[in-house]
Amino acid sequence: MAEIINMPRLSDTMEEGTVAKWLKKVGDKVEEGDILAEIETDKATMEFESFHEGTLLHIGIAEGDGAPVDSLLAIIGDEGEDISGLINGGASVSSPKNEAPKTAEAEKQTAPETKVSDKEGSTIPQGVEVIKMPRLSDTMEEGTVATWLKKVGDDVEEGDILAEIETDKATMEFESFYSGNLLYIGIKEGESAPVDDVLAIIGPKGTDVDAVLNNKSTSAPEKSDKEIAIQEVAETKEIEPTNTAVAHDGQRLFVSPLAKKMAEDKGINLANVKGSGDHGRIVKRDIENFKPSEVAATADTPVAQVQSSAPVSLPVGEEGSEEIKNSQMRKVIAKRLSESKFTAPHYYLTIEVDMANAAQSRAHINNLPDTKVSFNDLVVKACAMALLKHPQVNTSWNGDTTRYNKHIHVGVAVAVDDGLVVPVLKFADQLSLTQIGGAVKDLAGRARIKKLTPAEMEGSTFTVSNLGMFGILEFTSIINQPNSAILSVGAIVEKPVVKNGEIVVGSTMKLTLACDHRTVDGATGAQFLQTLRAYMENPVTMLA
Repeated sequence: MAEIINMPRLSDTMEEGTVAKWLKKVGDKVEEGDILAEIETDKATMEFESFHEGTLLHIGIAEGDGAPVDSLLAIIGDEGEDISGLINGGASVSSPKNEAPKTAEAEKQTAPETKVSDKEGSTIPQGVEVIKMPRLSDTMEEGTVATWLKKVGDDVEEGDILAEIETDKATMEFESFYSGNLLYIGIKEGESAPVDDVLAIIGPKGTDVDAVLNNKSTSAPEKSDKEIAIQEVAETKEIEPTNTAVAHDGQRLFVSPLAKKMAEDKGINLANVKGSGDHGRIVKRDIENFKPSEVAATADTPVAQVQSSAPVSLPVGEEGSEEIKNSQMRKVIAKRLSESKFTAPHYYLTIEVDMANAAQSRAHINNLPDTKVSFNDLVVKACAMALLKHPQVNTSWNGDTTRYNKHIHVGVAVAVDDGLVVPVLKFADQLSLTQIGGAVKDLAGRARIKKLTPAEMEGSTFTVSNLGMFGILEFTSIINQPNSAILSVGAIVEKPVVKNGEIVVGSTMKLTLACDHRTVDGATGAQFLQTLRAYMENPVTMLA
């Protein structure tokens, strides 16, 4: 009798796993104790062994794909056993992600001549694949199509990049698992849709797209714009992707998100750039090699004339406003911070730190060849060291239990165009100041161009948010759950201070700790800040 093997929970915090490597393939004999696959969790990559004997009849999650705990991972049974009922009828064990292409052996055993879609007998033609909005991160609920790299009518090969999709954390390339002709685009550039909405359809040329879209199992929830798109397919059989920019003469411009960001940073007008990518698309190298033309534009500025003898008249203007669609990142930020603020009882503790010794220590370090550390690097290192002495702050509230994290992963808040991301420095207590400085610079740079991977933004146990570089003297932050605390770092200012009974000029910085009162009591938070102050005022003690 066939045995269903689901994605195991290999750690206490694991919600989803990724198959790093399959050590068996469909058709192989499996003995009890054999290693089936290597599975990547939120903490490590682990070997997963079989508790059953038989033949590997089906692989439900392809290498590189992830799926939630308890999703269908594999089926083991007798050679030649009919498992179609387990695959097609097992809704409770199916993965929410797009199905990966099956191996040839699996297709021979499980794929019928046509794909049965519902009880009334509606079918999807042989060779047609309905591509749905993928779940590209653990928190992703909907995605936005930033750019289509293929248009309706183009041939698609397995591995081709179909589109760039913006999630709540990053903009990622989405590749096709199938070969065929791009028959239909369901979500235009700039539009958003929930995970599992119809993204595209790939299949043989001449396929009746209307019949596929009207199939009950593939139809997305009815929307007026989607109905319009379906009507256009029926009339024209082609939908072109929305343009990402428009030149002065009205000509369409196609530009990658990275190139667009680089152009904005350098002040380059995209209308003056010639694209070298597919279909004239502007890519990174075009911005890097662009040389601005020496064209001087002049404009006459009307001068307002005021009659001194005329009575004073107030200006009459026209009121106006504009609504801009929220990005996925902005919507997720709003949701997560609201949940944190309304569920965790916040309280705040503030101290003022003498930064004279820290400034001297930093100057000595930066005098070394090829070495550059910032005050924020000193703060991150001091926090990591203080967490070692106060493990109660390095915790997470889990309802009936409190999780004490043995590792120290410090998240560093980074401002980006759409909001805020928090890349994570893993094992920060074990990093030197120069390692912290280099890692923060690299992570922050890639965060601003949305090139961080989800793994680089997960797993923090404590967070540091620094607005000192903007001249902010003191502020409070909302806890980045599941952390129990977040440190807000203000600017370093020169001010009169009292030393040895005399008023002298000193450099001070205010630090504010936001604590979750469920896990961190006031005295615990205060003791943590005392240790943090000692490290900051005498940085050499961090080396002891």
